[in-house]
Amino acid sequence: MNITSAKWTSPEQTTIEAVIDGVTMFVPNDMGNTHRQAITVIDDYVAPPITSNQVNQERDSRISAGFTFSGKVYDFDSKSKDNISGAALNAFMAIVAGTQAGNLRWHGGSTDFAWIAQDNTLTTMDAQTVVAFGQAAAAHETAHIFAARTLKESDPIPTDYTDDVYWP
Repeated sequence: MNITSAKWTSPEQTTIEAVIDGVTMFVPNDMGNTHRQAITVIDDYVAPPITSNQVNQERDSRISAGFTFSGKVYDFDSKSKDNISGAALNAFMAIVAGTQAGNLRWHGGSTDFAWIAQDNTLTTMDAQTVVAFGQAAAAHETAHIFAARTLKESDPIPTDYTDDVYWP
């Protein structure tokens, strides 16, 4: 039996990837296995490099988790993002049309304008506050996009890229 290479496939050291007689095999770490008995030198496990796609997934997860505005956390999934953008645009148009600060019915409805926070409480907002809310949402997303860019420019990308130290 000619073994030309052997390496652990995970840090748990349960399986060995070995080339035996020119064939790549996955050998369990069981000394009752004939192939395992023949392997005497095993290279350490080397984790595959972190990819840009993994960083993008972490970025998207953090963006979608929500953002803080005036001490409350608000949803920021794709539907919430669309709703916030639409409300901020409508609020801006109301301001351009002359809506004054403090007017909670700037949206033309018969009730005060309010947004629901993640804790299910209502936050009333005048048009100026809604514009600021939209700006805070955009800043939340932008900060995460640039944090991800910084990580992806690292060579290599840190294995602890999910650590809060890298993210806003």
